[in-house]
Amino acid sequence: EFFSKKSDCSLFLFGSHNKKRPNNLIIGRMFDYHVLDMIELGIDKFVSLKDIKNSKCPEGTKPMLIFAGDVFDVSEEYRRLKSLLIDFFRGPTVPSIRLAGLEYVLHFTAVDGKIYMRSYKVLLKKSGCKIPRIELEEMGPSLDLVMRRTHLASDDLYKLSLKQPKGLKPKKKKNISHDVFGTTYGRIHMQKQDLSKLQTRKMKGLKKRPAEKSAEDGGATPKKSKSA
Repeated sequence: EFFSKKSDCSLFLFGSHNKKRPNNLIIGRMFDYHVLDMIELGIDKFVSLKDIKNSKCPEGTKPMLIFAGDVFDVSEEYRRLKSLLIDFFRGPTVPSIRLAGLEYVLHFTAVDGKIYMRSYKVLLKKSGCKIPRIELEEMGPSLDLVMRRTHLASDDLYKLSLKQPKGLKPKKKKNISHDVFGTTYGRIHMQKQDLSKLQTRKMKGLKKRPAEKSAEDGGATPKKSKSA
């Protein structure tokens, strides 16, 4: 909690190894600089990124998260673990993403008391139509995890942590739109204008002739006599 407040950090991951609990991994998150949830996981099997000789994704790629197993929706501990993993790996919030950017998959499978974490690269193959054919290629890292000890927040504290302040909620602005380049456009509603009275002729060559003026007035005006 001290380092969380000092570094302004809301998530933490701590790895340790001892005789009583070998290959230990503690994942947790903070709320108001106090521990909210903390789950201890044991690593049964680990395959590093270098051990799998395949092409890798660029650093900073936003992953797609897949959770398989009914226990993620039934057990409260696994439900909190799922929420923790989403907070860790979801990356920045974006309004849209291109199809070619969907190239990284993190797959979590819960079965028989174990959690299998697998990392795949998405390959877009030709399919003869507009939608490409999808293939997954394992690129690592790969972990087999076992849940050990848990420290979960109470239901009241958990609901309090989910509340969003009113100041952070974006206010809806009417008649404002944005294009793909980020330019802001505003729509203005005005009363109906009489375009016949609109003055557009500023140049001398565009001014109305006397005949046009007399036709608009309803009759010809008498010509002025030239003075000698």
